Amino acid sequence: QVQLVESGGDLVQPGGSLRLSCAASVTISSFSRMDWYRQVPGKERELVAGFTSVGITMYADSVKGRFTISRDNAKNTVSLQMNSLKPEDTAVYYCHGQTRGLYNYWGQGTQVTVSS
Repeated sequence: QVQLVESGGDLVQPGGSLRLSCAASVTISSFSRMDWYRQVPGKERELVAGFTSVGITMYADSVKGRFTISRDNAKNTVSLQMNSLKPEDTAVYYCHGQTRGLYNYWGQGTQVTVSS
């Protein structure tokens, strides 16, 4: 059974940094793409950053230059390094993987709160 498990969410002050990790129960090469999404109450889940199996990486305009997505194939993990955090980055962050058969998998989410 495919599972994605996020970790690393925390309370951080504005301007601070956090690193989120997503551990997959299968090899991450099983996915045609992997992404980080975030969601705040009352709003739709939005794409933050992601990459495809052919090496295309994308970022939301709101996080470009501050967030970096990376992968560790040996550990089957995908990480999101978040720097210069702002209060508007506060959200539940979800790891997402899509297989070549277009089946979607989601983690349970990890809370990031940016507040002084």
